[in-house]
Amino acid sequence: MDAYIRAVTFLSRVAGVFAALLIGFAVLVICYMVIERYMLNLTTIWQIDVVTYSIVSATFVGSAYVLMTRGHVNVDVLPLHVGPTTRYWLALITIVVGFAFVLVLFVLCTALWYQAWSQNWHSDTVWRAPLWIPYFSMPVGLGLLVLQYAAELISVVTRRTPPFGISEKASAEEVAQEQAREALGGAG
Repeated sequence: MDAYIRAVTFLSRVAGVFAALLIGFAVLVICYMVIERYMLNLTTIWQIDVVTYSIVSATFVGSAYVLMTRGHVNVDVLPLHVGPTTRYWLALITIVVGFAFVLVLFVLCTALWYQAWSQNWHSDTVWRAPLWIPYFSMPVGLGLLVLQYAAELISVVTRRTPPFGISEKASAEEVAQEQAREALGGAG
């Protein structure tokens, strides 16, 4: 189990770096587009498509990293104010529901990607980009997210990590103070 969790953690980190690079690439393309369009007075053909596809791809590919680091929007009001046993079962239920939802999305998006590839779909823009290329980020990102959810489930079930990242002995006030410290970058 530890080897699986380490492998998925590594893949999620690589995916997070790749997602960050995609966002950086999109920013550079936007800068290039502004120079080309407004300074050189040329038409832009491919830039908007590339930026859109890069940002959407970064969202899908980086989702496993976000889950791994608990970087998503999270409301812990209920987990903070229940006992350890209830918190454990609540964590299991939420992980299983999230896992099932992502698994369904993975299957549907893989079918969509395959349809775009097998039927040679192209974008409706002047550039006419083959859509299977940007659509490929959906099954890849969601596949990584499925693996990360499985690792999260294993970690909670085997007690490798506490449910919601909240130790049994931590009070709601201590958790809130720690989260505030993290949000401020360790200051305070």
